Amino acid sequence: MSLKANIIASYLSQTYITLASVMVLPLYIRYMGAEAYGLVGFFTLLQVWFGLLDMGLTPMLARETARFHGGGMDILAYRQLVRALEGVFILSAVGGGLLLFVGAGYIAQHWLQTNALPLQQVETAIQLMAITIAVRWLGGVYRSTLSGAERLVELSLFNAIIATLRTVGVLPMLLWVDASPLAFFLFQLVVTALETIGLWLYAYRCLPRIAPLQHLGWRFSPLKNVYRFSLGIAFASLVWVLITQVDKLLLSHLLPLADYGYFTLAVLVASSVTLLSTPISTALLPRLAKLDAEGNGNTLLQLYRQTTQWVTLLASSAAVTLALCAEPLLELWTGNTQLAQQAAPILRLYAVGNSILAVCAFPYYLQYAKGDLRLHLIGNALFIVLLVPATVLSTLHFGAIGAGYAWLASNLISFLLWLPFIHRRFAPGLHWGWVGQDIFPILSAAALAGYGMQWLLPHNSTAWVQLAETLLIGLSALLAGITASTDLRTRITTKYKLYGATTDFCLHRHL
Repeated sequence: MSLKANIIASYLSQTYITLASVMVLPLYIRYMGAEAYGLVGFFTLLQVWFGLLDMGLTPMLARETARFHGGGMDILAYRQLVRALEGVFILSAVGGGLLLFVGAGYIAQHWLQTNALPLQQVETAIQLMAITIAVRWLGGVYRSTLSGAERLVELSLFNAIIATLRTVGVLPMLLWVDASPLAFFLFQLVVTALETIGLWLYAYRCLPRIAPLQHLGWRFSPLKNVYRFSLGIAFASLVWVLITQVDKLLLSHLLPLADYGYFTLAVLVASSVTLLSTPISTALLPRLAKLDAEGNGNTLLQLYRQTTQWVTLLASSAAVTLALCAEPLLELWTGNTQLAQQAAPILRLYAVGNSILAVCAFPYYLQYAKGDLRLHLIGNALFIVLLVPATVLSTLHFGAIGAGYAWLASNLISFLLWLPFIHRRFAPGLHWGWVGQDIFPILSAAALAGYGMQWLLPHNSTAWVQLAETLLIGLSALLAGITASTDLRTRITTKYKLYGATTDFCLHRHL
């Protein structure tokens, strides 16, 4: 499969999904109310915490699928691994979903702070969330097989269709039929069932066929050979959830549900910075694992550095734009001046923190490809001890702003202290060139260009002028970052020379 095609398809899909998800939020708040939208934010939070049941199995399966296509595993062993994971996911979906369903009453009464919504309606909404999360969970194993097989073009198209149904398709019902949380989550359940069935059908179409006399069975023994790698990812996922979601979990209890909805809105907008790098990582992980299985280390590191520049460019440009234009963007988007003033500081902190996070993920990609997450486990254990208590304390004392500062600090500490150590272990001599050539020039150029453009602009209060100014700031940061990127600059220059040479040849031939 073409890595370029996979990345482009993933980006188009992710961009569309992000825009669709973000653009409909003011409509959700308008039709359902801020408190009901707080339930939507809580639904997103529950999905993340439910993901801890994964225990690193889906990333492991994606890697093993990539290794299978790279010649590192035979057909029968691979199919038995997929079957074993199907059994694990069925059991965990039933167990986790049932636990959440039974606990819906406690969550509604003792955790969430509701005012306008009836308690029984909130409890029923949480029960619908539990069923929806469990059904969607079953599709994880099939999504991993498609991702590991680099079927990302088809998967991206499917994701875009499902996202359209999930985000935009619910609007006619909210507008003309029923705008209650129960109607909203019942609609999500139907779409999720269609998603899981679609993933199952396509994954089985793409799986290799075993010989007629071979038998798969329902055994968990195939997991023995990969459980250490899976547990490494599971621990990393636990730390990830603790660091990135503990503030949101606390605020879901400390804030009134309506205020929590506004906080969720700001964090979701800031997450667009991270989402810009997700398509690259989705395409990059199986390709790096395949290159390592083939013993092609030089190409692996070259691709690693190239994609670092791409991610730095996109993440830094987006973060600069959101940080400099947070308040006018929120006001233009929601039409609520007070909401924009309250959410803008949170948006700035999370946007900058997410840009650092996007770059900090790269050493993990390297360890993933090598199949050795031991140092990743040690580093994550240290972050649990040092950073999670800081997040909890800052959230309890300063609320959402404190959570934003803790998030920014945690990612900055990771970049400055831990990344050099990981590179020294897995790619000696790489780190300072990686920072000095692949990250810092792009980051500094984007920040300076964005700030300079903001200083030059008149900051007119007219809505359309504010939007144009925001686009100019973002475009300035993006173009400056492209100019500072050695890889992108070389690619553009090479294509320009080829185009010029072709044009001269055609002109000469014509004459």
